[in-house]
Amino acid sequence: MARLTLDGLRTILVACAGEDDGVDLSGDILDITFEELGYDSLALMESASRIERELGVALADGDINEELTPRVLLDLVNGAQAEAA
Repeated sequence: MARLTLDGLRTILVACAGEDDGVDLSGDILDITFEELGYDSLALMESASRIERELGVALADGDINEELTPRVLLDLVNGAQAEAA
């Protein structure tokens, strides 16, 4: 099973909810909250659904919120994949 990379996460975010005009997703976004990046809870839930479809990792609703950062989300997804292997 492939690990989710930051580039892969960026692709999912843009596909699910687009990109806020004021945010450069190509920059160092690992420790910026999704709220600061312009993604609301609906966009995050759509992204979580896509992660589940593409990577087979189901994230708990309680894990997905606007205070989450890309670094934490990557750790959650990749940690779940490692446990399943």
